[in-house]
Amino acid sequence: MSFRIQPTAPARPNRCQLFGPGSNTKLFEKMAGSAADVINLDLEDSVAPTDKDSARSNVIEAINDVDWGNKTLSVRINGLDTPYWYRDVIDLLEQAGPRLDQIMIPKVGCAEDIYAVDALVTAVEAAKGREKKLAFEVIIESAAGLAHVEAIAASSPRLEAMSLGAADFAASMGMQTTGIGGTQDNYYMLKDGAKYWSDPWHWAQTAIVAACRTHGVLPVDGPFGDFSDDEGFRAQALRSATLGMVGKWAIHPKQIPLANEIFTPSDDAVTEAREILSAMEDAKAKGEGATVYKGRLVDIASIKQAEVIVRQSEMIAKQ
Repeated sequence: MSFRIQPTAPARPNRCQLFGPGSNTKLFEKMAGSAADVINLDLEDSVAPTDKDSARSNVIEAINDVDWGNKTLSVRINGLDTPYWYRDVIDLLEQAGPRLDQIMIPKVGCAEDIYAVDALVTAVEAAKGREKKLAFEVIIESAAGLAHVEAIAASSPRLEAMSLGAADFAASMGMQTTGIGGTQDNYYMLKDGAKYWSDPWHWAQTAIVAACRTHGVLPVDGPFGDFSDDEGFRAQALRSATLGMVGKWAIHPKQIPLANEIFTPSDDAVTEAREILSAMEDAKAKGEGATVYKGRLVDIASIKQAEVIVRQSEMIAKQ
């Protein structure tokens, strides 16, 4: 371990982030009553330019009036290359009550983008006497965003989560695909005449996880566009969880139980983790730095892995 200790990411359930357009008020109560850990009310891509002002008003009213329970409540503002984002920030902070937990900043390309939003948020908070500090989450959706991902992850103490936005990222990279997440038909290898499909998003996800874990930010997998394909969603979510991501977006309510299932440690996994911790305690009592558990070597690194699973399970159980 480096002398510079890796900070711990925020301790909050983030298995599923449910998105809904701010222009569709009929969805708000349903979103609040869902099993998603995080609610993202959207002012960006899902809202037409002619509806931006009304959607912002809808979202502010919903923040103040809807019972969101213990969910993390977030609003995705418009991109910094649009004329809408500054008004999103100002109106949300001046008119929405303290229930708002964070804003999501889309299409972040560099740390300076976060600095700009942070400066505006800090000024409005000071002017309005807002005691609850607004948190940030960001989406990496461009070649520049991925190239600067570590600087972005380190850009602000407000930053709590980071996601990969597959569709815009693919467009920025010039990828020949219109798919949103998942394996792609033309991204395969051949062996003995048989096709084997690999994951075109793997390297980007790994870079995001590394940057997030280095700077104490939650890494979250983004959308899976085909909400009729449960097994495709499940496969991508399992890959993401294995890489170290803590949750995944849901663009349709049917994806919520899939994300919650996959990003909740199974009973067997928790039992095994606790047994590993117990075995290592016994080993330490004997002055040993390692031991054997079910025929395999476990050591100090195994303790850290097991502790992650146990902590996640305990945090989810407290909801």
